[in-house]
Amino acid sequence: MQESISSGIGRRTTARQLVAASDRDRSCFEGSDIEHLVTYLEMDGRPQATLQNAFPLIAVAFSDEGEVDLQERLALLGSLGTVPAVPLQRLDPANKSDSLALLRTLAEGGVGRLARYSTSITSELSILRRERETLLENYRALEDAFQARSWEPVSEAFSHDPYADPKDEGIGQLLANAFVEQLLPVSSLGVAGLALHLHSVPKASGELVVALSYLESGEGVAEWIVPYAQLVPNWNFFSLPRACGGAARTLRLRISATGPETVGLSLGYPIAGERYSARSELPHPDLDLRPLAFKVFTGLPGVKPASAPNMIAPSSLLEGQYIIDYRLAVDTLSQIADVSITPIVPDFQTVRFLEHEHAIVCHPLSSGISAGAVSRAVEPGTISFSASAVIDHPKGQPAAVSFLLAPANSNARSEVAELARKGTAKPSAFFSGWREVTANQVVNINIQLDEPVRGPMDLMILSRAVTDSVDFSWLKVSGFRLVKQSTEAADVR
Repeated sequence: MQESISSGIGRRTTARQLVAASDRDRSCFEGSDIEHLVTYLEMDGRPQATLQNAFPLIAVAFSDEGEVDLQERLALLGSLGTVPAVPLQRLDPANKSDSLALLRTLAEGGVGRLARYSTSITSELSILRRERETLLENYRALEDAFQARSWEPVSEAFSHDPYADPKDEGIGQLLANAFVEQLLPVSSLGVAGLALHLHSVPKASGELVVALSYLESGEGVAEWIVPYAQLVPNWNFFSLPRACGGAARTLRLRISATGPETVGLSLGYPIAGERYSARSELPHPDLDLRPLAFKVFTGLPGVKPASAPNMIAPSSLLEGQYIIDYRLAVDTLSQIADVSITPIVPDFQTVRFLEHEHAIVCHPLSSGISAGAVSRAVEPGTISFSASAVIDHPKGQPAAVSFLLAPANSNARSEVAELARKGTAKPSAFFSGWREVTANQVVNINIQLDEPVRGPMDLMILSRAVTDSVDFSWLKVSGFRLVKQSTEAADVR
């Protein structure tokens, strides 16, 4: 008996009150099995306790007085706008037992469960709102602390100021034909971006390619491919979407450029440490114990330092990828072979290698396709390929240029003939599509593969006529840049 009384008390204190009634009809509910589900509204102007744990779905009256009283109280409740309109139902006291059974079915059945579910959602939303307000308060406190102490959200951790030596020859040729590499003499932990100083930016078309990676593992961090139009002759801030974390590692910066003219990448003052001076795979006197002019910033990612005129977001994130950025060697390019498909027999050499410019000439003819093939030029793991093309004559007629990557040791003439006949490459090859090139206007051509190539591939440079004339259409292609990418640790160079 004691146990049943305790369970009844527990049920009354924990149940949600879903039925509203007037205090005048209290006697009709007392002693019933739904008494714990009923909330009574005030009567005769006496103040009523707070509607705690109550969410009325229906109002019930057993008498005329109770009905009138409920109508008044529900109108007051509805004016608050926090509870939906509650329907009022008049019941006959003679059939009280049946009515109460129906009310219990309503309150504890599907409608009751739905009401309990909706109230739990409301409670969770209230909790989330309180947490959001707490987060905003904490953010405001941090913001006030930064302002009070005059802290910057992004702070400079290291810098090399630019230094112009009158004997500088410029490193533009290195950027175009190879790369310039710089180790950052700071821990990678917390680095949110870096700034490079450019003393000049050409008006011609071209791109600056900046890649950031970890020296110890070769794993990439990010890559920026920036058209010259987005650069300024000052500090240019290359931001990261999130700061470098984890173990402290050494950051390696690799920079190259495309186009007929290259940006004026600034060098800093000579330093004593050979390890932290700029270097390239080709020797250059200006890189003798001189670093690049750069700044390293730590702090909040995506925030521009006040000293930088502009901010550049990464073109791609390389987290988890191992990157090798390389140029086609001169010895490889010099092995180009003529594989043209054309009925015309020209009286001049249409495909040849320009040794002094590290470029390939592919002169189109009025019919067919002029093509040159470099055997096994593309290494396994290559994910992207790019180069620059220009008509190298002021009176040169426009032409179309494209690149074709075919499996190594395939029949190059057959691959070109298939493209000339059908307009599409074989399924085993990758075709860049045709791009029109005009005199003295450089065009950058890129091939981005869906996945790294599994084996070595032959590279073919193709050209064809655009108009009826091909006079002086000396199409010159240079700056062959390839990127190898994998998810396995690479041999760091």
